Amino acid sequence: MRHPTPFFGWKVLYATFVLAVFGWGVGFYGPPVFLHAVVQRTGWSVTLVSAAVTLHFLCGTLIVANLPRLYRRCGVPAVTLAGAVALALGVSGWARAAEPWQLFVAALFSGMGWVTLGAAAVNALIAPWFVKRRPAVLGMAYNGASVGGIVFSPLWVFLIAGHGFAQAAWWVGATMVLVIALLARRVFAVTPRQLGQQPDGAPPQAPTAAAVSSLPRVSRLWRDRAFLSLGAGMALGLFAQIGLIAHLLSLLAPLLGAQTAGIAMGLATASAIAGRSLVGWLMPPAADRRLVACLSYGAQIAGSLVLMLAVNHPWAVWLGVLLFGAGIGNATSLPPLIAQTEFAREDAARVVPLIVAVSQGAYAFAPAVFGALRALSGHGPHPLFWFLAVAAGLQAAAIACLAGGRGAARRRRPHAAGAAQDQAAPTRLN
Repeated sequence: MRHPTPFFGWKVLYATFVLAVFGWGVGFYGPPVFLHAVVQRTGWSVTLVSAAVTLHFLCGTLIVANLPRLYRRCGVPAVTLAGAVALALGVSGWARAAEPWQLFVAALFSGMGWVTLGAAAVNALIAPWFVKRRPAVLGMAYNGASVGGIVFSPLWVFLIAGHGFAQAAWWVGATMVLVIALLARRVFAVTPRQLGQQPDGAPPQAPTAAAVSSLPRVSRLWRDRAFLSLGAGMALGLFAQIGLIAHLLSLLAPLLGAQTAGIAMGLATASAIAGRSLVGWLMPPAADRRLVACLSYGAQIAGSLVLMLAVNHPWAVWLGVLLFGAGIGNATSLPPLIAQTEFAREDAARVVPLIVAVSQGAYAFAPAVFGALRALSGHGPHPLFWFLAVAAGLQAAAIACLAGGRGAARRRRPHAAGAAQDQAAPTRLN
């Protein structure tokens, strides 16, 4: 008797989790450490090296916006491996740059490479294998990003301090390329059609209905209210989030001490994992995902407001970090899930890279903008007030954008046949 082939989608999930660990651990959480290491090694100004960090995030928008086209032309495995190689070369360039122009060239490589291991790539890798279970599965895959921060932030510091930036970049880069090459060849090269499997492991006699594309041209998206409100909400929320995270450690260090502030940052990351996992597991199948995203930003606003009390009330640090951290993961994982319900499958494959590109182009400037705001407000009696007030205001604006697009989203859902099918079964994993 022939036994059915085990559902390969679970291997894709585990492999994508590992990809996210490297992608965020090297390409997202690495640049703040690189900035400090480059300044110490070269004596260049913080402003100059910060500009390279901005370039790192900005140039990635060109690749992520065209990621579906690259996948079609070159294939998912080749694009993923090429991105890992580019990221490794870029980080090596950060470690060895002897002139400022070399640093900016390195930032081009690292920025264009890391997005092939980032949010849009995670969604693209998971999407063919999971539809009904996608909220929970994406939440699990995106947790690799948080694990990347937990593992790589201290690992970079340890390796650079003990062995030098150049040696650390070589070890991490080589390991990343080898792991991604193995995953690209053995996992990401496999498609459901090759194995005769359906999304979510459904039996062949019950295939998921194909979606009917209602937006045949990308140019029409820029006139579509549902797309614009989703992209603006994600960009505003991540701008506030990245700006606050970039400065949170140095803001808390005078209040708590450097080591205790580091523990607080770890609590924020742990809270991000918990918040993302709870949403993925507990969100009802027919839930309004925009409303869920608004509630998540509401928790971050509450966290920002509580942190305003931290100067006089130490307990406020821990409660504020816990509340703010709860929404960190959802700011990345919920927008693709919203696109899944509001756009046909072919359109969602274009919408997700575009909103990620817009958001990344926006939040690339967040550390500098919040740094300027911090400098302007740091001499008053309440140095945290305006800094956190602006963050809360941007999060409120993100809520307004997402809520303002709910009407357009409801009108679209009947046209997104695939999205309607997505809502037919629970999201909880077996």
